[in-house]
Amino acid sequence: MFVAYVVLAVLLSLVLIASGRGKLVKDEKITTGLTAIGVPLGWLPRLAALELAGALGLLAGTGYRPLGVAAAVGVVLYFAGAVIAHLRAKDLKGVPTPAVLLLLAVAPLVLGAATV
Repeated sequence: MFVAYVVLAVLLSLVLIASGRGKLVKDEKITTGLTAIGVPLGWLPRLAALELAGALGLLAGTGYRPLGVAAAVGVVLYFAGAVIAHLRAKDLKGVPTPAVLLLLAVAPLVLGAATV
């Protein structure tokens, strides 16, 4: 299970880093989608910081599992919030991406908790 945790943690971390970078450089695709659901542009640095912290925590969890589990909980909550934000804004087209990432984030949480 440790190998599966490492693989999923690395893959999810890469996605989180790419997304966080897009928010930091204010990629047009990202800013358009976020402003459409009512997220102020001032929140982008904070959201990017949360994603980058989650990525670092997942990677650090390969060496110290409780940190990885805590980071996975944070990432699950982050994407649950993203799904809720899209649903509240009635943006059904925007729901699948954070929903898939939410499901992907659950896997390192379960695997990490199982191997603590």
